[in-house]
Amino acid sequence: QVQLVESGGGLVQPGESLRLSCAPSGNIFNFYAMGWYRQAPGKQRELVAVMGRSGWTNYEESLKGRFTISRDNAKNTVDLQMNSLKPEDTAVYYCYANRNIGGTSLDYWGQGTQVTVSS
Repeated sequence: QVQLVESGGGLVQPGESLRLSCAPSGNIFNFYAMGWYRQAPGKQRELVAVMGRSGWTNYEESLKGRFTISRDNAKNTVDLQMNSLKPEDTAVYYCYANRNIGGTSLDYWGQGTQVTVSS
């Protein structure tokens, strides 16, 4: 049984930065993809950024340049550096991980960490 544990969320003012971290606990797998999604009240959960083991990345286009994803394959951790935060970035941020077993895909989600950007 694997768990993803997020940390680093909090309350910040516009223009400030946060760094989110996600680390697995329990059974540790060599995840194929790891990354971050977010969900604001009344909104669908949306992609923030994901990164594969080889280093490929997919960003939500509007966030590219402000947010930077990184991961440590050996530790199976993934971080999200969030700069120049805006009020519209306020959301619950969820860590995501994926592994493939044959032709099947298994997804894992963290509990989420609240990020609030407000003056």
